[in-house]
Amino acid sequence: MRPKLFVTRELFPNVIEKLSKYYEVEVWDRYQPPPYEVLLEKAKEVDALASMLSDRIDCNLLQQAKRLRIVAQYAVGYDNIDVACATRLGIYVTNTPDVLTEATAELTWALILAVARRIVEADTFVRWGEWWRTRTGWHPHMMLGVELKGKTLGIIGLGRIGSRVAEIGKAFGMKIIYYSRSRNEELEKRLGAEYRDIDTLLQEADIVSIHVPLTKETYHLINEERLRKMKRTAILINTARGAVVDTNALVKALAEGWIAGAGLDVFEQEPLPPNHPLTAFKNVVLAPHIGSATYEARHAMAELVAENLITFYEGREPPTLVNKDVLKVRPPGFK
Repeated sequence: MRPKLFVTRELFPNVIEKLSKYYEVEVWDRYQPPPYEVLLEKAKEVDALASMLSDRIDCNLLQQAKRLRIVAQYAVGYDNIDVACATRLGIYVTNTPDVLTEATAELTWALILAVARRIVEADTFVRWGEWWRTRTGWHPHMMLGVELKGKTLGIIGLGRIGSRVAEIGKAFGMKIIYYSRSRNEELEKRLGAEYRDIDTLLQEADIVSIHVPLTKETYHLINEERLRKMKRTAILINTARGAVVDTNALVKALAEGWIAGAGLDVFEQEPLPPNHPLTAFKNVVLAPHIGSATYEARHAMAELVAENLITFYEGREPPTLVNKDVLKVRPPGFK
């Protein structure tokens, strides 16, 4: 008898077909995520769970899911999962790193360019007739932005995505400075990147781009005190996690002109309400958490979820196991 797997959102048909050779698969087919109460009941019935970042996999759920042996997360981040609790219960947790590096780095640069050159504002200017109403096709002061060459790019978190963003920044002719938990000497040599403490980075950078996971240490890492350290001409970019930035402080910084603008793909509240204060600023570009939203990245993520689940089924350590200590609690597999 095959173990039961619940997938909390529709994935690609060929991936579900592959998983169906090993698991009895049930897929949540609605666009909205399953409510917590539904997820809890499903978790009680299955041996494996394929989860999304918006699914709350807390200790209450894990303790009641007596059959559950693996949670395969369809994301790099896993702050929605109580990993410590899962480890104590012998439940394996996996994620999907590496495969969305390019997509997220490219989206980061799309936001940087959109804010620096006022692309969204300019599109609205044309689309809603403001350009027509000016009765002039060109003016020396029209839609002035900033050039990136020669500017300083400050990267907070020099992991896979942060490193790729740095590489692209170097191609734009920017100076690269970074703050990270550990030094990256290889990148320092290759790109001429320079390490800074976080407060110095914020004071020096023209573009600040965030690439850290959400943890207790990084929650509201960018707060009012740190936003005040930034240049008035600086741009803040966040494609990491919404709660790394104190939203109320950011709104205040934008309203009072402490910084020049922001590009945001993630928010403390998702989805963002249409009347949220952030939507009122012309110098802010907003995206609906689409960092990994390319066909290539999302399909590769699904394939990696399947690989983790199949490897576990076969009694082997999943390739992107998050909680290595779980190996001491229970061997992989359903036997």
